[in-house]
Amino acid sequence: MTTHSPQEITRLLLAWGEGDESALAALTPMVYAELRRRAHRYMSGERAGHTLQTTALVNEAYLRLVDSQNVRWQNRAHFFAVSAELMRRILVDFARSRGYQKRGGGARHVELDEAAYVVADDRGAEMVALDEALKALAELDARQARIVELRYFGGLSDAESAEVLNVSVGTVRRDWTLARAWLLKELSKTVTSDE
Repeated sequence: MTTHSPQEITRLLLAWGEGDESALAALTPMVYAELRRRAHRYMSGERAGHTLQTTALVNEAYLRLVDSQNVRWQNRAHFFAVSAELMRRILVDFARSRGYQKRGGGARHVELDEAAYVVADDRGAEMVALDEALKALAELDARQARIVELRYFGGLSDAESAEVLNVSVGTVRRDWTLARAWLLKELSKTVTSDE
């Protein structure tokens, strides 16, 4: 697998943003493997046989990225940050379309032998709960919510997240720590109220 420099990817993104379709053709193979790796990371927590597979998530995100006419790409990190946001939206939309609700809505009684399968479905409910918690965090501190999205969903490093947000690496680390603590507290309220 060939590794492409961030500068080369940034150059192609900027050219694509200015309407150069040949830049998109050159860019696609460079970023597809990385998008697939990130999508696989998201999907690794899903149950076996999940309806939405890694390839479908990558393809849906890629189609939305290519269809993004109004995005002014800044650099490689910006591209993958937008990709992370799109993948998160796709997964949350998928979970919501499957009828997952917060606080056990629509729950049904199951026999013990069905329990393993049903517990695996809780991942969709967790995704919806995390999305709702992130929206609440964004109202309190938009930068902290964005850092969670970049780090957790985007797989960006502290340095890449700092570059996207135009802040120091130390700021990213502090905000990441605070955001994780806040989300843990918020999500534990959801679990407690479910019981």
